[in-house]
Amino acid sequence: MDKFKAFASFVSVATRGSLSAAARAEGVAPAIMGRRLDALEAHLGVKLLVRTTRKLSLTHEGSAFLEDCQRLLAEVAQAEASVSAGGMQARGHLRITAPAGFGRRHVAPLVPPFQDMHPEVRISLNLSDRVIDLAGEGYDCAVRVGDLPDSSLVSIRLADNRRLCVAAPAYIERYGRPQHPGQLSQHRCLTLSSDASQTRGWAFRIDADAGRPSWASAAAQGQQVVHIRPSGALDCTDGQVLYDWCLEGWGIAWRSTWEVERDLAAGRLVEVLEDFVAPPNGIFLLLPQRKHLPLRVRLWMDYLKMHYERPAFWRDGEITC
Repeated sequence: MDKFKAFASFVSVATRGSLSAAARAEGVAPAIMGRRLDALEAHLGVKLLVRTTRKLSLTHEGSAFLEDCQRLLAEVAQAEASVSAGGMQARGHLRITAPAGFGRRHVAPLVPPFQDMHPEVRISLNLSDRVIDLAGEGYDCAVRVGDLPDSSLVSIRLADNRRLCVAAPAYIERYGRPQHPGQLSQHRCLTLSSDASQTRGWAFRIDADAGRPSWASAAAQGQQVVHIRPSGALDCTDGQVLYDWCLEGWGIAWRSTWEVERDLAAGRLVEVLEDFVAPPNGIFLLLPQRKHLPLRVRLWMDYLKMHYERPAFWRDGEITC
């Protein structure tokens, strides 16, 4: 018995509701479909279908086996598609969401070249800092930066991301460079407003055996990573504004490497407190589920990974098609 063909015939009969309909779809005689089902039931030792002259119905075992067979056939089809992806053409509507600031800089520029490579794919990009319900709102995937909350979503790490303290050379020349995080209270810090994110403040790493410094939060005692909430004369709810103010020399900002990498390379910004940089968090692709991904989603995931793993992309914005 060809098990795979028997499984496929069983699914065809069960979903179409009759031997004759399944036989017509496959281009064989109903008697052949019947013999395949008889052989499958004999092999399994259970009755899968109750067949009468009027109707066909699934047994309890048949219902359970149908779900397993459908999943198996779908996985086989996906495996075949993965192997032959080079010869297949992605199609359909790809819906992506990403944070506004990160998305403008590091997702949006990749979308047109990807669509040009796959002209049968239509792409919708949503840039929003609102946390979107992927399954509920019909999105294929989301790009997220930073620590992820517990979730049923599948997360795929695309790259590391660090948060750094940076300032313009003009600021350093005028106000000097802090030597440890405790000195930030003596500097002009550009901070997010209290109603924005970063509720725990700026993160720094200290030696575990150094004890809790006076500038660290009490909750940080005994830990290697401490958080402080610096204050300053300027704050804003928009991270892009803080970034612009920092470039103009108005203060020290705590920004992500994805935002300041090019400015550091060009000398427009300099890093401060580099000896206290906290461990990296991540840049992730979130999926509602990992199985049965359409080819367009798998190709987009691979495309992101290819670019995000290349230092030149973050430093120069270099895009490879």
